[in-house]
Amino acid sequence: MKMTQAIKRKAIQIAAFGLNNCHIGNYVGEKGARIYTGQWKQFCSPGLNCYSCPAASVSCPIGALQAVSGSMTFDFSFYVVGFLLAVGVLLGRLVCGFLCPFGLIQELFALIPLPRKKLRLPRWVKYVKYVILVVFVLIMPVAVTNIVGMGQPAFCQYICPAGTLQGGIPLVSTHPELQQSLGWLFSWKMLLLVGTLVGCVLVYRFFCKAMCPLGAIYGLLNKVSFYRLTVDEAKCIHCGKCARVCRMDVDPVKHPQSMECIRCGDCAAACPTGAIKLGFGFFKKENKQEETPACGGSCANCKGCGKGK
Repeated sequence: MKMTQAIKRKAIQIAAFGLNNCHIGNYVGEKGARIYTGQWKQFCSPGLNCYSCPAASVSCPIGALQAVSGSMTFDFSFYVVGFLLAVGVLLGRLVCGFLCPFGLIQELFALIPLPRKKLRLPRWVKYVKYVILVVFVLIMPVAVTNIVGMGQPAFCQYICPAGTLQGGIPLVSTHPELQQSLGWLFSWKMLLLVGTLVGCVLVYRFFCKAMCPLGAIYGLLNKVSFYRLTVDEAKCIHCGKCARVCRMDVDPVKHPQSMECIRCGDCAAACPTGAIKLGFGFFKKENKQEETPACGGSCANCKGCGKGK
């Protein structure tokens, strides 16, 4: 029995989550949860995974980017920027669909059964993540400094629900000294976390669609990434099945390199004629003419256009 695309993707997601969070033993101990600070923490994960998560084996690229730019010397992090550009140009938002730990968490919350219809966010909401990227990740760590001239990791400090869930809650719940110092900021982060998780129950990958600055970076690189979605126009019968199954609200035929596409492969699996392909190939163009029609020359065998009887 062949493994379906959905099962393959989920297996890769679980494996990526495990590799990013392999220090499970750090959750327990006589002095409470502790953060891994070994040599691997100098490397970045391609996905969103909090540095302060006790199990985390590598750093979060968004947190690392802010930490360097917010230092007293206001350095430019060539390593982090180069890493993000390299991963983005190679894979685009495939990282979001397959390798992001918080992406998996969102999908698990989407599995909570509720009697609901498919909800869609207003179109303007998808641009909020770009505002968050510019304001909280790029500008505030440099422009807003403390008395000694250091900037703050504004996204991590004021917004990131992954940090609250993976790092904040485990650390606070096992360290009484941290509980005594809690203030309005932790309450705000908890409120934002609850709102985000409720959003993920109601809207598939709510955080990815509306708030994730890392997804914004990879989305901008989707159009030039080597890993691409291509549509063979000669095979496409414009049945609309690909757009209906897409949970990121993308029409793959009209926008194959959409900034919102996470390359999950649902559209390719649903295509009745095999017109949609995902794979490596820089600006690969499909042959637009065939000797044989997509239906095989017999409308009676058509699976998508609806003309066959």
